[in-house]
Amino acid sequence: MDSNASSAADLAQRVEAEARRVVVGLEREVEICLVALLAGGHVLLEGPPGVAKTLLVRTLATALGGRFGRIQFTPDLMPADVTGTSIFHPGEGAFRFQPGPVFAHVLLCDEINRAPAKTQSALLEAMQEAAVTSDGHRHALPRPFTVFATQNPIEHEGTYPLPEAQLDRFLFKVVVGYPEPDVEARLLTTSHARDELATPAELGVTAVSTPEDLLRLRAAVREVTVREDLPAYVVRLLAATRKPGVIVLGASPRAGVMLLRAAKARAAIQGRDFVLPDDVKSVFLPALRHRVMLDPAEEIEGTTSDDALQRILDAVEVPR
Repeated sequence: MDSNASSAADLAQRVEAEARRVVVGLEREVEICLVALLAGGHVLLEGPPGVAKTLLVRTLATALGGRFGRIQFTPDLMPADVTGTSIFHPGEGAFRFQPGPVFAHVLLCDEINRAPAKTQSALLEAMQEAAVTSDGHRHALPRPFTVFATQNPIEHEGTYPLPEAQLDRFLFKVVVGYPEPDVEARLLTTSHARDELATPAELGVTAVSTPEDLLRLRAAVREVTVREDLPAYVVRLLAATRKPGVIVLGASPRAGVMLLRAAKARAAIQGRDFVLPDDVKSVFLPALRHRVMLDPAEEIEGTTSDDALQRILDAVEVPR
């Protein structure tokens, strides 16, 4: 086993162990968030209120170390509330830039779809360039920089659908649903006596990594080997999303690049320095479910993007 892959697997195990102290029943969600962190991507978490989306992000941020920022998105939130603004200091007789909460290693954008597009777009430069521009000056963000955004389903009152350009900036869309009955019972057993205002750190979660560790492992993930037949497999998957049918807007070439990048990160946290088809299949749905558009008639019939993508995954021949 490659030492870098071993390090990534070790980090994943340590973070998952810390997460289990607080988060109950979201093992798959924790894993996919770790894949995104190692791949250098951002994550959109969608689900109804009360399913621990915010707690999951706060717990991961605590376990990973570094600076944590949080923005509660509301209809009156302004772009400067995200990026920061220049403030006049009389003693100096000059304006000085006051960084906003976006200046963090892990940024939680809570209920991002409760703010209008103008404010949502303030994140675009930060997510794509790891920098913000204010008064004509570019300000670099801390490295690594990762956005975790939560949103309620768009059919809920008082929410706005995210612009497609912004959706494309997220490596994954993770759907967090209601827990199974046995998991929910375990959740109630472990949570009813907790202080509801306690932070993950106060509940025993400790930092098991540093921003520098994460940057080093991201560099290692880029070196993970991709078999010669896997790019062609990814192309077949993408091509299947573009055929006329249930999906009316298929996945772009950028989606394929990000899919392979995520597969490399998934291989690394499994302790391997090479990608298998199973790695591609594991990250296929979260990487593409927000990048394809269904025929409205199919949506009315109850078909979801996951249904359509799973059928593609089952139908496309897998390399041996």
